[in-house]
Amino acid sequence: MTTALLRTAGELAARERAGRRAVVMTMGALHEGHATLIRTAREIAGDTGEVVVTVFVNPLQFGRGEDLDRYPRTLDSDLKIAEQAGADVVFAPSVDEVYPGGEPQVRISAGPMGERLEGSVRPGHFDGMLTVVAKLLHLTRPDVALFGQKDAQQLALIRRMARDLNFGVEITGVPTVREEDGLALSSRNRYLSAEERRTALALSQALFAGRDRHAAQEALRARALEVPATRERAEALSAIGESRAAADAHAVAKAVPGWPGGVRTAARLVLDEAARMKPPLALDYLALVDPGDFTEIPDDYTGEAVLAVAARVGTTRLIDNIPLTFGAAS
Repeated sequence: MTTALLRTAGELAARERAGRRAVVMTMGALHEGHATLIRTAREIAGDTGEVVVTVFVNPLQFGRGEDLDRYPRTLDSDLKIAEQAGADVVFAPSVDEVYPGGEPQVRISAGPMGERLEGSVRPGHFDGMLTVVAKLLHLTRPDVALFGQKDAQQLALIRRMARDLNFGVEITGVPTVREEDGLALSSRNRYLSAEERRTALALSQALFAGRDRHAAQEALRARALEVPATRERAEALSAIGESRAAADAHAVAKAVPGWPGGVRTAARLVLDEAARMKPPLALDYLALVDPGDFTEIPDDYTGEAVLAVAARVGTTRLIDNIPLTFGAAS
């Protein structure tokens, strides 16, 4: 397969299309995470469809003091990765092509959800992101657009925009791709020194600690609900290594499923330790939120949730998250 490189909206519009068109939007500096998105798009589009990868570093979503100027531009290698992963087209427009009249006067507003977590740390970021996604959806006219779950809040906002504004496009999330040591793949990982990378591993380690605590709590509750007698319930809890909980099996049996507070605590312990490393991890936030609106969940919550973290190591800012389900045992 030879991947076509297109620079203008006119070239893309003139291209004949058949079957489903799947679009993967990127800011370039492609890595295995992007390649996974492209391969998934290829599967969705099938042999008769078309996969378009956009490469555009959007100035609207970079705030003052952020890394717009040093953000990596690697179009030649991006084209090779896209081709190997199965893309038919790489659409790499200039800033003037996307914003021909300069910065747009009319933009998409991310609303209240865009002001939480990432939005509170990076004011205006999500307005700029949604504006360019809306423009690229109009320019590429896909049947389905794929985005990585690593940017969970971004994905949630894009889904909400497509639904609220009737874009008529299917938005598909693809699971986060990680390196062997657990670090979520990101174009910004290349900025990390060896020492900074060791500290940065605390992000994924904190999430995994929260996930493990969640699994243990759900298992505890399931076991407690299965055993009718108080004595037998205590013995069952002891058998899975929770002797303190076994001391008050009645309380465990009536406890809320999974207990979000315990998940937050387990993750926070890892991050607190990383704050004492050299170089230290500077935490922006740790949050356990409802994926529908990204508000913090209460301790009696049941349903899907996202455990999210953002932090700086040196001059590099990283984000990560994992999905959890509370109340699965019930």
